[in-house]
Parts: sequence; C-alpha cells; structure tokens
Amino acid sequence: MSAPPTAARSEQGHGHRPHRNFRLLLVGETTSKLGTSVTSVLLPLVAVTTLHASPFMMGVLTAAPWLPWLVIGLPAGAWVDRLAPRPVMLVCNAVSAAVFVSVPVTWWLGALTMGHVLAAALVSGAASVFFSTAYSAYLPRLVPADALMGRNAQLQAGDQAARVAGPGLGGLIAQTVGSVPGLLLDAASFVVSSLCLTLIRSDGPRPAPAPRRRLGREIADGLRFVVGDPWVRAVTGFGAAVNLAMAGFQAVQIVFLVRTVGVGSDTLGWLVSCGGLGGVLGGLAAGRLARRLGTARALLVVQCAAAPFGLLAALAAPGPRLAFFVLGTVVMFAGVVACNVVIVSFRQAYCPPELLGRVTATTLFLNYSTIPLGALLGGSLASLLGARVTMGVVAVALLAAVGFLVAGPLRGLRDLPGPPAADG
Repeated sequence: MSAPPTAARSEQGHGHRPHRNFRLLLVGETTSKLGTSVTSVLLPLVAVTTLHASPFMMGVLTAAPWLPWLVIGLPAGAWVDRLAPRPVMLVCNAVSAAVFVSVPVTWWLGALTMGHVLAAALVSGAASVFFSTAYSAYLPRLVPADALMGRNAQLQAGDQAARVAGPGLGGLIAQTVGSVPGLLLDAASFVVSSLCLTLIRSDGPRPAPAPRRRLGREIADGLRFVVGDPWVRAVTGFGAAVNLAMAGFQAVQIVFLVRTVGVGSDTLGWLVSCGGLGGVLGGLAAGRLARRLGTARALLVVQCAAAPFGLLAALAAPGPRLAFFVLGTVVMFAGVVACNVVIVSFRQAYCPPELLGRVTATTLFLNYSTIPLGALLGGSLASLLGARVTMGVVAVALLAAVGFLVAGPLRGLRDLPGPPAADG
C-alpha cells in the first residue's frame, strides 16, 4: 500500500523530529559499524598473536560470523515480523556488547581460549542476523517512502566510511593498548548505538499485525514472496551474484597485492581501504543517479559501467601502475554500493510492511549464502590460475551478474515499481 499523504509529508510536516530520529539512527549505526570494522582487525590479531591459531582455525574464525545467516537467517525474519523492531535491536546490541566485553575479561583472568573467541564470533554473528533484519524493517517507520533512497544512501556512506577508517584505527589501537583490550571499543560502540536508539522519540506507524501462524508457514510466506515476485526475484539474484564475485575478489586481493604486485605492509592498508572510499562515493551518488536515470535504468547503467574496472585493478604492478588498482577498486566498489542503495530502498518501499522482516531475512539469507562459496572459489582459482588471472575472472563474473537484471522485468524500464497494492 502506498504511503498516506501525511507519511509523504512527515519529514517536513512534523517539525524537526523525523530529522532528529534519523540522525540518531545514523550516528548509532555508523558508530556501531566503526566498532565492528575495528574488531575485524583486532579479533584475528587476538587469535594469531595471543592464541597462536593455526591457518585452518583462522579460516574457521573468518567464516564464523557468517554461519548464523545460513542457520537462523530465515526464521529470524518471521520472529522479527512478530515483534517491534527497536526492542529487538536493543537486545542484539546488549548481547554483542557483552560478548566483546567477555573476551578481555577472560583474558585478564588467564582463561581465554580459541573456543571462546570462536563462540564470540558466532554469537555476535547471530545477533547481527536479528539486528540487520529488524533494522531494515525499522527504517521505513522513521522515513517516508519518498525519502528512503536518500536516507539509505547516507547510511551506506556512513557504513563505508567506517570500513575505511576501521582497519587503520584497529591497527593503531593494537599498537597502543593491545588487541585484546581494544575489543572494549567495539563493546562501547554497541552501547552508543543503544543510547541513540533509546533517544528516538517515535517508532512511527506500526503495520497491522498479521495473524500468528506456525513458524514454518510464516517463513514460507517470505520465501514465496521473494521467489514469486519477478522484481524481488531479479534484484535478489543480482545481489547474490554480486556477493559471489566480490567475495572472490576480497579473498584474493591481499595475496595479489603482496605476492604478485609486491606491495609492502605499509602500503597494503591504504590500498585495501580504497574499496571503502569507493563505497562512500557510491553511497553519496546513488540518489542523484537514481533520480537522473531512473531506479531500474540506474542499476543497469551503473553495474555495466563500474564492473569492468575490476579488470583495470588486475593490471596493477609496482610503481605508477598501482594507480590501476586504486582506480579500479574505487569505481568497482562505488558501483556495488550505489546499486545496493537502490535495491534496499526499493525493497523497503515495495514489500508489504507485515512481510518486510521475512522478505529482508530471505533476501539476505540468499545473498550472504554466496559469500563463503565465492571466497572458496576465489582461493581455488588463485591456486590454479594465479592471483592476477583470478582478479580478471572475478571482474568478468561481476559484470555477468547484470544478467539477472536483463533477463528479468527491468529491461527497457526507467524505474522500479511502487508497492503492488498501489499499482493495483
């Protein structure tokens, strides 16, 4: 159902409260993402330097935060649709904060083990499943449908900025206070996020609750909508294919830069951060591109224009040719994030509110399930063909993902549709 006139005017017609509520959400979410980005450096350092983990255990640790998506991703959507999203988010933040406080406490007591670190990664990953699902269902309550694109762009830009700053900040924290105590920063970031959520004054209109049924049938409703709706099916398949390719790229880029290009550790960090910089630019440009080209056309144009730059990154070499990697990754990641802003905004505006949690969980389940597969394929191809060739293959695979859009109903259209009930 389309938004009522009062909702369409809500950001301007009710004073500054909607702006204030969104700013609180933006500050809290960006702070939390920064803490998570720092932990992506510190937690592996804890495993390597403090617990002397083997390469196999490091692989298990890398996969651990993603495994909950494969196990509880689908039922999480049904559970979130039964509950108010903000309390779910607050509980998830509390669980995550407690998890990352437990690691330094256990270390100070002399009882930290690799099993504890793996459990922390798993539990925080499970909390992230519920938080991400509830957060996606919560934003449309704070923001009118015609402002979702711009607000999602701001959130994505904040996310990518955190990804740029996080690794460098994590390295600095590890050098100054140590990798284990540094995890307290991530715990503090969840506290800030919860404080911001608590200060939001209104949750906006709540959709009418759907009749409570068995969990399996509610999960099936979300699956049925994603698979049965041609628009959602097309963008979900596209997202899964993009994640497959990007996971392969990220699995190979460190090996490519260090062993093939010969980059030193002092240069490696900022080269890897170029992808996050591209993400910031893509998030900021998404709304303008969607307005100028149309949402459907923007997906096709941006993907076809940005994906081939991955081939440029594969041509990197020592000296001035490092610029190939910088330009290639900046443009490629900018395209991926811009497309993500358009897709997330479309899904939030298009899906029935009472199904949004389940639809979000289903699409994220399908999209994230390709990440471990992409990383495995990227590493295997690099072993067989070499890192440089694999980088080129990944770029081609990223461009091929547009086939899900071209083969679907988007071809020839300017804009993605509005809610089905409004069209009907």
